[in-house]
This record gives sequence, C-alpha cells and structure tokens, in this order.
Amino acid sequence: MNPQRRQRAQISLALLIATSITLGMLVLALVLIIQSFRGLEAAKLTAARDTTEQLASAINDRLDAITKPQAIALRILADDPMQFSTTLDERLERLPVFASILQENDLVTSIYSGFADGEFFLLRRLRESDSTFFPDAPANSAFMLRTITWLPPGIMSVEIHFYDEQLRPLQRQALRDYDFDPRSRQWYRLAMESERTILTSPYVFFSTREIGLTLARRSMNGTLVNGIDVTVTELSDKLADLRLTPGTQLAVVNENNGVIAYSSPNSLGSNATDPHALTDLALLPDPTLSLIAHLSDQAEVMSFDSLGRTFYGFSVELDALSSDNLRIVIAIPADELLADAWASLALQTRIAAAIAVLLLILGWFLGNQVGKPLEHLTDRVGALSRFRFDTSVKVDSRIREASKLGTALDDMAKTIRSFQNIALTLNRSKNLDELLKEVLEHIIHIVGEKRGAIYLYARNAEHLNLAVNEGLSLTKQIDKVSRDADDNDIIHQLRTEISGHPIFAILRNRQKNLVGVLVIEMESGDQTRLSNDLIVFVDEIAGSAAVAIETRELIENQQALLDGIIRLVANAIDTKSPYTSGHCERVPQLARMLVDAAQASNEPAFQDFYMTEDEAYEFHLASWLHDCGKITSPEYVVDKSTKLETLYNRIHEIRTRFEVLHRDAEIRYLKDRLNGLNPEQARNNRDLRQQELQQQFAMLADANIGGEFMSENDIAQVRLIAEQTWQRHFSDRLGLSRDELHHLGSTAEPSLPATEKLLDDKPQHLSHWGDRIPPVTRGDPRNKWGFDMELPSHAQNRGEVYNLTIQRGTLTPEERFKINEHIVQTICMLDALPLPDRLANVPRLAGTHHERMDGKGYPCGLRSKDMGVPEKVMAVADIFEALTATDRPYKDGKTLTEALGIMVRMVAERHIDGDVFRLFVLSGVYRQYAEAYLSPAQIDKVDEEALLEPLYQMSR
Repeated sequence: MNPQRRQRAQISLALLIATSITLGMLVLALVLIIQSFRGLEAAKLTAARDTTEQLASAINDRLDAITKPQAIALRILADDPMQFSTTLDERLERLPVFASILQENDLVTSIYSGFADGEFFLLRRLRESDSTFFPDAPANSAFMLRTITWLPPGIMSVEIHFYDEQLRPLQRQALRDYDFDPRSRQWYRLAMESERTILTSPYVFFSTREIGLTLARRSMNGTLVNGIDVTVTELSDKLADLRLTPGTQLAVVNENNGVIAYSSPNSLGSNATDPHALTDLALLPDPTLSLIAHLSDQAEVMSFDSLGRTFYGFSVELDALSSDNLRIVIAIPADELLADAWASLALQTRIAAAIAVLLLILGWFLGNQVGKPLEHLTDRVGALSRFRFDTSVKVDSRIREASKLGTALDDMAKTIRSFQNIALTLNRSKNLDELLKEVLEHIIHIVGEKRGAIYLYARNAEHLNLAVNEGLSLTKQIDKVSRDADDNDIIHQLRTEISGHPIFAILRNRQKNLVGVLVIEMESGDQTRLSNDLIVFVDEIAGSAAVAIETRELIENQQALLDGIIRLVANAIDTKSPYTSGHCERVPQLARMLVDAAQASNEPAFQDFYMTEDEAYEFHLASWLHDCGKITSPEYVVDKSTKLETLYNRIHEIRTRFEVLHRDAEIRYLKDRLNGLNPEQARNNRDLRQQELQQQFAMLADANIGGEFMSENDIAQVRLIAEQTWQRHFSDRLGLSRDELHHLGSTAEPSLPATEKLLDDKPQHLSHWGDRIPPVTRGDPRNKWGFDMELPSHAQNRGEVYNLTIQRGTLTPEERFKINEHIVQTICMLDALPLPDRLANVPRLAGTHHERMDGKGYPCGLRSKDMGVPEKVMAVADIFEALTATDRPYKDGKTLTEALGIMVRMVAERHIDGDVFRLFVLSGVYRQYAEAYLSPAQIDKVDEEALLEPLYQMSR
C-alpha cells in the first residue's frame, strides 16, 4: 500500500475537547483521594492501638477487682475461730460467716478450709447452672456444704449438706468413694509455706469446669489453710462488650497461649485432651487469633489474612497477675476498622465522578458546537457504507455544500432502500397478489409517483387481466393481445385503451414470453418528454418483477402438482381395496380438525402447541400419505375375510374332499350290500358316517369365519378332523406354475393312488424369506429408521390346519406382519423422496400412527415421551375413522358411543394419549366429524361426562 494514501488515526473533535478537560480533573482527584485514604488508614490504626492499651488497663482493673476483696476476706479468716475447731459441730457454727462472703460477691464460687489432719470444710453457693453437677440437690437449695472428718477409730466420714437461703438444713447424706486430701493440693502447700496470701494461676475448676483463680492463706495458728475460688468467666463477657467492631476477636492468654477469656464465650470449649487444662489458643473454632499468638507487646501492628478476610493484629501485656505473664491478643477486621475510611473514599470518588461527568458534558457540548454538522454528516454517510439505507442523511447546517451533499445522499439512500424492498419482496413473498402489490408500490415510490397498475397475461384467452391497481381508473380486461406481438405493438394498443400520461413496461419471462404489463401514471415533471434513463430503469425493474412472477407461478404449479399426486396415491390405495374406500381421505380431514382444536386449546398439555404454516402443510401431507405403504400390501391379505382365504376361499377345496368322503361312504354302503351285509346295518353305517361328515364340515366352515376367540377344544377338534384320510388318484404336479413347482422343491412325488390327510400343513404351504428379509429388526444393519418389530420365521404359511386354528380373527402371524409392514413401507417410501427441509418430518408424522403410549406399538416401539402432539393426533384420528367406518368386510361401523367407549379402554391401556382423547371429546371434534362423514344411525347421544369419568379417576 502507498504510505501517502494510508489513512492516519483520527479522533473526534468533541471527544478530544471533552477528554482533555475530564482527564486532567480525574488525575487530580485520584491523587487527592489516595492521599486522603492513606491518612485515614494510619489514623485508624493509631486509634486502634490506643484503644487496645485502654482495653488492657480495663482488664487489669477488672482482675484486681476480682482478687483484692477476696485477699482481704482471707486475712480476716486467718484469725477466725475456725482455726481452733476440732469437731464438725464447732465448724458448723462458723457457717454464717462463710455464707456471708459468698452472698456479698457473685464471683466467689466456693470458700473452704483444709486442716492439717486432712479434714476439709467447703461451702459452695448453688446456681442454676450447677444442677448438672449436683442432680440430687433438693428443691430450694441455695448452699452445698462438703465435709471430711475423722471419726474414731480412724474412719473418714465424707458428707454433703444442702441448705436453703436462710441456712436451714434441707438434706444431709454420706458420700462414698470420695478420695480427696486437701493437703495434696497446690494451694494448700503454697499457703503453708508462705505467711502471705497466695494466688494460683488461672485454671479449670474440677467441679464446674469454669476458669478461675484460687486465693489461699494459712491461719494464724497454722492448723488450717483457708481458700477462696474466684471465677473469671465473666471476663469473657467483658471482652465481648469491649469489642471495637462486630467482627473483632479478643482473648486473654497466659504465657503458654492457654485461653483464660474469649470474646465469644459460647465458642470457648473445654480442652479435648485434658478437661482440667485451659483451651489452647490454636484449638479455638476460629483460627484467626492463633495466627498472632507470637506477637509481643512491643511488636508493630500486624496485617494478616484469615478465612478470606484481612485483619490487623495487636498484642498487649497485662500488669495483673504478673507472675503468669498474661496478655491480651486482638484481631480487628480491616474492612470493619476502615469502614469509615472506605465510606469517605467512596464519597470522594462519587464527588470526583460527578465533577468529571459535568466536565465531560461541558466539554462535549463545546466540542459539538464546533464540529456537530460535519460529524452528523459523517455518521450518516458511515451508515450508508454499512448498508443502512433506511437512515436519513439530511443535515441541518449553515454550510451550503454540506447541506446539498446531505440532500443528494438522502435521495440516493431512499432509492437504494426501495431496491432493497423490491429484492426482499421478490425473495420472501409467497402470495402472487401480495407480491405484485408490493413490487408496484416500491416501483412507484422509486419513480416518485403515486399511481400505477399491473396487468397479467392469460395465454390461452390472449387478453390482459388487471391484477393490481393503485389509484387508477382502468378497464378490468384488455382483449385481443397477441402472444406474438412485440413490445411496441402492445404499448401502442395499450395507449388506445388507457388515458392519461402512463409509462408502460412489458413484462416477459426467461423465454421472452409475455406475462404482463406494468403501468405507471406520470403526474410530475414534463409528461411529454420522458427520460430515456427512466424508461430503461423501469424496464429493468419490470424485468425482475416478470422473473419473480414466473418463479412464483412455477412454485404454485409445483405445489398444486404435488397435492394432486398425493391425492392420486391416496385415491389409488382406497380404490385398490373396496373395503377401505375413503380411509385415506377421511383421516386427513379428522386429523386437521383435531390439530386445529389443539392449537385453540388452553389446556396445559396444549398451551405451548402451535404449528407454523410450513408445519401445518407438512402435517397435511403426512396425513394424506399415512397409509401409502398399503400399496405394497397384497389385496388378499388386506381383504382376508376368512381363515382359508388367499386369492380365493379354500373352503371350497375342503368341501370337495368332504364330498369325496361322502361318496366313499355311499360306495362302502353299496359294497357292504353286495357282500351280503344286513341292509339295515349297512344303511345305518352309511347314514352315521355321512351325518358325521356333515357335522365336521359345518364345524370347519364355522371355524373358517373367524371370531373374537377360538377355544382349545375347538382347536383340538379341528386337528382330530384333519387326521382323516382320502385317496388321491391324480398327480399333484400337473398344471402347476413355476412358483408352485419351486415351493415343492425336491420333494418326491408319491405313487398313485396317494393317501392324503383331510386337512394338512404341507412343506409347500411355507414361503421362505430368502434374500428379501425386510429390515425391521433392531439389529439389522440396514435398519436406519429405528424399526423394532418381531419378524416371523416365514414370509407366508398357507397350511390348512395352521390357518383354521387361528384363535383370533382370520389373520396368521405372517399375514398380520404383512399388514403391519405397510407402515414400514410408508416410512421407507417417503424417506426415499427428495423432500425439502421444511417437509423433512413427513416420514415420521406419517409413520407413527400405530405407535402406543406404552411403547408396545410398531414399527419403532416409541413411548409417549418420544412423540409430539401431531403424532398422537394422527393415532387418534386413524383409530376413530377405522372404528366408525362402514366399508370394512369383517365388522359393522360403530356408533359414536361404542367407538368412544372402545377408545376409553385404549387410553386406560396406554394405547392412545389421554390428553388428546379428552380434547377430541370435549372440543366436539368427534361430533363435527360424525355429522360430515357418518350415517345418521351411527350418530347417537354421547354422555361425555360419564364417558370421561374413568379417565378422571385414573388421574386422581
């Protein structure tokens, strides 16, 4: 590419002005916002650190408040008369003193005295939570006293005493298997070794599992040690109240990270390995605080992540209980600590964004005032380059050249748009009249006129018929227009018929044959001097319209030809058998009625069902061709009305054999007479035999008719009759066709006279499939349609006993398959047709009307979920027509009540779809069909509610 012709990058003038102003403001606002946020973040962290120091001071004060009053109480008890007591009764006298200490301080859980001889005196105030530890405590118990005393001779007595609020005894009971010696406890040993009040490290109390401290002091005479247990559980509640934010976590821990207090008291469980030990910080449900357990008091604020959140961590040492090196660790969520900072940042950002938007609008306004006309024209021309010819190109500009250019481009866009509309009309319009009307409107618009018309040429009559007229007063028909006349002669003839100032365009097809005339009335400009360019342009556009007219006529003719061929095939099938006459014509009518009802229904099963015009035509073709495969079905099978019928009723052959046996009885009678047998006996023998033959033939003739069911006794009787024999004196090989000789195969001809069974199933009665096995089994590689049918062993079995012992109807399994195979042939035949895509479902729609909802139908064994509404409608229409038809040889046409009653049972057996059948009944389609096609005798009153009641009960 030539570098001089390469287009350089360009930018909008309005955008350049607006962007420059806005960008400068955004950079300044961004710098100020970042600095402001950093300052707020530092201030928040400093404030958090100061608050943490204050929190540590509050915890120290609280621990001092817990321990100091108890230390004073112990100093007083050091000189209490309890030190001189030697019996339990003497010690019980001091009970009110111990109780008063418990009553004055809720933090004291118990007060006790351990004596040098191992005796023990402990008083505990009972709380509601202690019921799990003292389940045997009487009602209204306020205090529990546990005593250990030595009884002579050296027997240790352990007792539990329960008192009410006024120290009135409620219960006293001995305690067995209690092994406790106060002298073995750390608090006792430490107090004995010191003259001051000793304080233990926090630990988990043995009885209540609470965390607390023990204060102990030796008595003045050294005979006992007094101790007080103080709980620090409420320290956890204090921590919960002192949280800086809702997500802040605080814990008081010792030097070994044992948790003494936690801001979430309910989450502070017991130590799993040692119930009497403090819970390790790492064993808390939330691991956040364990991540900062290593922080020292001098450490800086630590930022860390835990459970998907960012925290700031602190650690501050506590002055209280300094010997235990207690400290408080704190973790504050960054998002909560900096919430105000983020809110301030968001506010500043919104303000900056609002200012930027205002500046952008201001800049854009100023830029538009400078370059708006040029930019507007550029956009319009750009739309034309993107084939948007429906966009107006006119611009309102004080620049004269820009205004004129806009007007010219606008006229060009409208003309191109009209061309587009003509092409769109020619491609999409399906109706010839609508096509001509739209083409005429667009051509008139392109020319800039308002009125026009189109005549179509009738070749046989040689005249023009007015097809479309837009505002002209024209004659409906112009006669005597020769098909061989040239364009000038036709135009000259038209000018004599049409007044005004029209322009004519002769419409011819690809073969240059006359198809019509375009007429446009010229009402603007100089009508006497038409532009040659205009005349050529109208001729060219009219030529395109002529081709479109020809194409549409061909399509309509092809459609009519296709419909005619389909009806020809359907009529041929109906004509082939006088017993199914009209079936292929009536089923499409009934199916169309039912499909229309389904589209109009608001029932849930049909509310989403809708057929397009192409789908409706596809269904129409399928319904007409649903039995086209019957053209391959042998007539003698389709029309078989007796069991022995093939091309003729073979009962006549059987009768002839009975005639032979009848004459044999007569001959035997005559021979018996000649041989001197008693005439009466000979006559009786003959009459009995002939009567027996009459009865046997009558029985076979009745069996030949067929029926609903043939009993096993009747079948056995037929087989018994068949075993009788007769003598054949003539060859059964003479006068046979080539196919009959082929069926005999290599079977040797018996010598004459030959003994034959009265009825027999001979090998020549069997017709084998050979190489003509139909592809109906699922495993057949030729089966590309998904057929799933059971294939009989033989193509045909004409055995006489075999046919006469058919239990139901007149058809053998082989013949039943042959009839059912018609649907296979229907699908194969239709699938072989080069159907367009819009008719691709015709084979499926035509070939599923023998499928059942339970999957037991044929040819593919489809279930209800595999079929749509059209397939289910086709099945209902086919069955109802068959039940009510009066042209079948084996049954009379059913009345409406009888036919619908049978179909109710078929719904219950999942033969047909229940929703489609209910629609068939409730929409009245069955009666509408009956009035058009059934005899008056078949149209009875149907109780629809009673008819459908069994189906409603099934659905409940």
